[in-house]
Amino acid sequence: MRVEHFAFNVADPPSVAAWYCEHLGFTIKRRLEKAQTHFLLDSAGQSMVEIYDNPPGESPDYASMNPLQLHLAFVSADPNADAARLCEAGATEVDDLQLPDGSHLKMLKDPWGFSLQLCKRGEPML
Repeated sequence: MRVEHFAFNVADPPSVAAWYCEHLGFTIKRRLEKAQTHFLLDSAGQSMVEIYDNPPGESPDYASMNPLQLHLAFVSADPNADAARLCEAGATEVDDLQLPDGSHLKMLKDPWGFSLQLCKRGEPML
């Protein structure tokens, strides 16, 4: 088995989907009117993120959550440059870690408060 998609409920799916496509390299694979659902395919064409608004599920207050509770991690060749670019587009930096194994991890919040991690591993895991 492999991961098909990771889904999260947001208040404004069209705006979140557009930002993720423009700034994180996703493309819209499928859009459904029900719950304003957007399936976003990653740049490698290997997995998807589903962005939707389904009121019975209520959107969590992502902005108040510690990024270690929930985050979406991306491989980044240059976390500093990617973080700067994303922050110019409305994200905010939360943490910057240099690990003993040579890994560089930057934690950001997207403009809606969802946590994003930029990973440059000392030894790539993928």
